[in-house]
Amino acid sequence: MNRLVISNLLHRPLRSGISILAVAIEVAMILSIVGIMVGQISGSRAQTSGIGADLIIRPPNASFVTGVSGAPIPAKVADVIRQMPHVAVASPAIQQLSVRASVETIWGIDYPSFNALRPFVFLSGGPFEGPNDVIVDDVFARTGQHYSVGETIQVMGDHSFRISGIVEHGKGARKYLPIRTLGALLGAEDNASLIFVKSDDPKNEQLIVQEIHAHPGMSEYQVQTLTEALSQMTPEHLPAFNDALHVVISLAVVVGFLVIFQSMYTAVLERTREIGILKSLGASQFYIVNLVLRETGFLAIVGIAVGIGFTFALKAVMDNRFPTLPFPISSGWIMYATLIAFGGALVGASYPALKAAQKDPIEALAYE
Repeated sequence: MNRLVISNLLHRPLRSGISILAVAIEVAMILSIVGIMVGQISGSRAQTSGIGADLIIRPPNASFVTGVSGAPIPAKVADVIRQMPHVAVASPAIQQLSVRASVETIWGIDYPSFNALRPFVFLSGGPFEGPNDVIVDDVFARTGQHYSVGETIQVMGDHSFRISGIVEHGKGARKYLPIRTLGALLGAEDNASLIFVKSDDPKNEQLIVQEIHAHPGMSEYQVQTLTEALSQMTPEHLPAFNDALHVVISLAVVVGFLVIFQSMYTAVLERTREIGILKSLGASQFYIVNLVLRETGFLAIVGIAVGIGFTFALKAVMDNRFPTLPFPISSGWIMYATLIAFGGALVGASYPALKAAQKDPIEALAYE
């Protein structure tokens, strides 16, 4: 039967190729979209964990999604927090989402206090020397023309900044501006998006939370431990993330299903006489169904392999073109995409297989 399956597929190379390509596109769509979307979350989570803060303070009703809450906190609030018992460092910062050249979050920082949370590791250069300086991490520095200290880059569209230092990645952002500079660009020169707090002892975190909420005018501020903040950086906590993911997966499944259905249904119609010969020779309905589903299974397996290969090729291109954009491909999602594609292909071929099995051998032999 396997020889018969292979012969049938090779006899119709164009149709077989289209079916394989449809399954490959289905798998590649699932893995690439999931990789990019989940990569953004995992990348933000990893960057946040490296800041060195114990607590994060946000204004009332602010979103925990990085860069979408503006800069509504007066930066002087950090001065108040610094005076509280058990607070070692309070560092105001601005996070601003930018989608002009690429999707990225620009950070405005108060360098002395932000560096006190966990010191930067400079690979070259040093701190800001003026308001138009920018610090970048080594991942960004490797992009494009491989930037070095002293070069000028565009930030927030058409604003030019001189690279004063290149630091190891893993401390919140790819690009850092002086907080007042970024605030001025946003029309909020003396404000911040959030305040990072480092305690004198992790055991005193809850005491700090109580002290902040007890201070006049700050009872409604959101105060989270770093552990709590990181726990929210999951797909389940992002607005409509899972809904968008399910829509993408559903579209991919529909594409694969329709192509496989059309391909196998047309194949069954074209092979009516062949099916009649098989049934006249004693082939059972189960044999016919098995034959059609084996062909579909073979197409699906090849298509899945091609789709996984496409995804890794796309990842290589993305890593080279956009190294700052995380693009993880997990074995779990490869397995999930494989099951979806394989199951969808078999479901798409089920009706053509049953239709083939129910053909009357006499009518099939008389078919022209």
